[in-house]
Amino acid sequence: MRGIVLDLDGTLLNAAKQVSERNANALLACRQEGMKVIYATGRPPRSVRHLLPPELRSDASFVYYNGALVVDADAGIDVHTPIEPETAAEILDYCAERLPQEIRISLESQDRLYASREIRDPAFFSKSNRPTICAPKAMKQYVATKILLSEFGGAEGQLREAFAAKTRFIATDGGKLIQIMHPSVSKVSGVLIVCAHYGIATSELIAFGDDHNDLELFTMSAHAVAMGNAVNELKALATEVTDTNDRDGVAIVLERLLG
Repeated sequence: MRGIVLDLDGTLLNAAKQVSERNANALLACRQEGMKVIYATGRPPRSVRHLLPPELRSDASFVYYNGALVVDADAGIDVHTPIEPETAAEILDYCAERLPQEIRISLESQDRLYASREIRDPAFFSKSNRPTICAPKAMKQYVATKILLSEFGGAEGQLREAFAAKTRFIATDGGKLIQIMHPSVSKVSGVLIVCAHYGIATSELIAFGDDHNDLELFTMSAHAVAMGNAVNELKALATEVTDTNDRDGVAIVLERLLG
């Protein structure tokens, strides 16, 4: 294998949002063997910097926002694909005017987070990552890297139907979080940008994931590894299923790969 593609939440990170020593050591050993590490996540850059220690970020490539931003400083890669401004404005107006008032509407714009209300669910924010409170209509002034909905109470179906042709619409975190991106982006599109630069074929990749935003990764010709805690749809596509994210499932496979 020449490359490792890693989701973060539910995959490399354990339930405490930490990288275990065993997982870290396995990754560092793979990098010493010349393997390219690509982190492919729905998270923004600031969050990844907070979660991953410097030694794991060094020499790595990053697919942020489910593919809407791809960065590799060493290779000079910096590709940002936001939602079309007209589409973002339509979505924000639709949410403000037609969805329940309880819904939390958030917008990621070039590593800044804006939200219609304080986000109460700790799964979607941290004290070091608090949003700027901003009315949905006011959010239209910002470039929309990604739009997120939480606490929507089942109202997402009509939104998905209204904008299916103009966006990529993904439900993650047990269906509690809706992530909306430009229709052309995915974790796969981001990984392919990196692979093209380094001359790595998808058949030379091993990819790890656990949630619905990893499904397309598993349709590549890569060796696809689903975590023991992964959604069933991902396990069905996997080449193999490893242990859970709390039991070092990533390290178990990488250690075997290293022999």
